Amino acid sequence: MRNIPDYDLSTAAWHKSSHSAGANDCLEVADCYPDVTPVRDSKNPHGPKLVFQAAAWRAFIEDLKHSSSPSGA
Repeated sequence: MRNIPDYDLSTAAWHKSSHSAGANDCLEVADCYPDVTPVRDSKNPHGPKLVFQAAAWRAFIEDLKHSSSPSGA
């Protein structure tokens, strides 16, 4: 079994995308960690968080930017 590290996110500064237009159904990202990108649900800020390797998160975002799928599909 793989050991999953525990990250202290208590001081994380969370923010939403500027594309969210103030909506509450968004992901929030904390970008103050050099090696990882923590992500949480804006509707449940005290709920579980996902922590991605920073390179994997950047690749995911780049893929979204270049996706030919319409928004929301």
